Amino acid sequence: MEFTLLIVIIVLALIFDYINGFHDAANAIATVVATKVLTPFQAVLWAAFFNFLAYWVFGFGVADTVAKTAHTMDINLIVILAGVIAAICWNLLTWWLGIPSSSSHTLIGGFAGAALAHAIAVHGFSGYETADGTQHWYNIVSWYKAGKDGGLPSGVIIIILFIVLAPLVGAIASYLISIWLLNASKKRILPKLFTIALMVGTVLFVYFQMVPYDKIEKPRFDSHLWSVVFEAHNIKWFLVAFIILSISTFALTFSSLSLHKADSVLKKMQLLSSAAFSLGHGGNDSQKVMGIIAAAVAVYIHTTGQTQESMDAWLNVILPNEDLDIKGSMPAWIPLACYSAIAAGTLSGGWKIVKTMGSKITKVSSFEGVAAETAGALTLYFTEHLKIPVSTTHTITGSIIGVGLTKRISAVRWGVTVSLLWAWVLTIPVSAILAAIVYYVLSIFLG
Repeated sequence: MEFTLLIVIIVLALIFDYINGFHDAANAIATVVATKVLTPFQAVLWAAFFNFLAYWVFGFGVADTVAKTAHTMDINLIVILAGVIAAICWNLLTWWLGIPSSSSHTLIGGFAGAALAHAIAVHGFSGYETADGTQHWYNIVSWYKAGKDGGLPSGVIIIILFIVLAPLVGAIASYLISIWLLNASKKRILPKLFTIALMVGTVLFVYFQMVPYDKIEKPRFDSHLWSVVFEAHNIKWFLVAFIILSISTFALTFSSLSLHKADSVLKKMQLLSSAAFSLGHGGNDSQKVMGIIAAAVAVYIHTTGQTQESMDAWLNVILPNEDLDIKGSMPAWIPLACYSAIAAGTLSGGWKIVKTMGSKITKVSSFEGVAAETAGALTLYFTEHLKIPVSTTHTITGSIIGVGLTKRISAVRWGVTVSLLWAWVLTIPVSAILAAIVYYVLSIFLG
């Protein structure tokens, strides 16, 4: 029965990934559709392609964070099944209502809620003894873990914190990009000097982020140069440099362009910015499902008493452990299936949410579309680098609000925005409660 449950979880997780794709399609395509740069069909095709392309760009850092939402040694497969079912239900409900809620947070909320329900069902509310001392029902969730060697901490509390921080960073970034480009449109020397300094700073920053050949674990080519260029970590930073340098080049020539020519160039740049955001969306959101599948395999190994060596190759998942210096590994079919599912979902579109994102928050022009998508993409790249599973929905919404604020505060439709904020705040607790109910129901029949 355990193996059957594992297969059901994997199938449902990929279904969730597909739903995530069409639920979050609006994140990457709303602005290019609103500004008529692409038709709706062209836009979803464009976004889906770059969702899948992210397979070759991003690692598994976010997947590892999600897999460790709850302590896999203390839960069973019913917990993960309940979490995935609850996440699917909440995603479908918010999609039907046209609310751009977070697929990421509903998955994490569902996983955590089902784990807490399991701990209460097994141990009650009193403490129980383990090898690590006295534990309580709430200890089953990884709430907070200090970062290693001064690095960023992880845990559900950090994820909750980024409900606020991700859209705030997106809003600040898009606001600053908009102000920069607005000043660049004027015939002044200071904006050009700032742009040149930014270009130099970007090149130096990305150079120092590069992984050299002697530190690449599995070089993809015999050539040192091509191995460095196509190392996943390096590709991501090359993309960051390409995005910033492309906008900087436009900023240097902005003041010499006519209004019509500038708008024409901006519409072409929207293709770049939406592609960059779609890459970030695919890399960030697909990893969350990879993390759920990895957690399910880890639980399956633990509950069946199998050893890692006895597992079939297609299920040989190893979760990394920095404390024990264990490097994680994952069969290639898992990321390939997850990236394919989210790309197929994006291709299906999510038109109700496109309308909300593209026109209801604030009126978006090509200029604002470039600023919002660029800010959103850069935010996703940096949070992925820090292994933080953030909401692409929250990030792009904050970015759209940021460009709206450059016009005037009243340009943002705050009534719509407040409704979205309520959906964001409620997503994790509602998903957790729903998952707990599903867990208790499933335990009656499967426990």
